[in-house]
Amino acid sequence: MTLKSKTCLLLPAIVVLVTACTGSADTGDADAPRVIQPGAPGEPGRELTAEEVEELDIQPPTYTQLDTAFMQGMIIHHDQALEMTSLVPKRSALKDLSLFAERMEISQRDEIALMTSWLTERGEEVPDTEAAQTHLDHGQRMPGMLTNAELAELRAASGHKFDRLFLTFMQRHHEGALLMVSELFDAGGGEEPEVFRFANHVDADQRIELGRIAVMLSEMNGTG
Repeated sequence: MTLKSKTCLLLPAIVVLVTACTGSADTGDADAPRVIQPGAPGEPGRELTAEEVEELDIQPPTYTQLDTAFMQGMIIHHDQALEMTSLVPKRSALKDLSLFAERMEISQRDEIALMTSWLTERGEEVPDTEAAQTHLDHGQRMPGMLTNAELAELRAASGHKFDRLFLTFMQRHHEGALLMVSELFDAGGGEEPEVFRFANHVDADQRIELGRIAVMLSEMNGTG
């Protein structure tokens, strides 16, 4: 089951709200909800216009506790990635890694700001990232996150040893973020349009960065 097909929702009465079941992006806004009115038996459905949707006063799905937990967890997850990228300027021997870490830092700070706003607007708790990072070895870490010992190992490394360790750890970190997105949808979360868009953005962004990490690791191994 793809992430996009996960959000097709059957509403009462005569319509189906499709949050983002977009097989292509050749028409309209890919992020805008689509509303399909089923046809008679054996006949295809019809996509309603924006004016028809407004007249029906169809409300998109609201957020759930699953969405809240996802946003809170991803803030902590991103915050650790920022701690890792902050080590790059003084320890890395690779110019490409420095540029990669800088871009990652910008995007993840923006995403943390978005998630913080999402939680605040809904009156939900914004996690204390400093406390979460201090107590990494107590309780359950988000998938892919480093332990205190692994962070200490990364801080102590420099040069090519640091670069290889950083890329290996960040690869696992990104794979953990993908798992968090997958678990959100598998558990029935991510139906609210804003959460859906953000979770899919995280999925796509992390996959792109994983591709770049794989290339840099391959080049370091002399196989690129």
